[in-house]
Amino acid sequence: MSFETDVSRIEEIAQKLNASDITLEQSLALFEEGMRLAKELEKALEEAKRKVEIVLGEETDTVEITNLE
Repeated sequence: MSFETDVSRIEEIAQKLNASDITLEQSLALFEEGMRLAKELEKALEEAKRKVEIVLGEETDTVEITNLE
């Protein structure tokens, strides 16, 4: 799946988890899926961050990278 598709799926999962008409088993399955997707998205973001840092480093040696967290 693409990054955008995974984000959309996590949004769907959050909406379903907020609904009161699902069973505990369904909630757990959705939670597990959401956590798996979140880990994959975090990995993709870290990779993108490394690529940006490499590109910035190639353009100039004086670029300062600011942590946005």
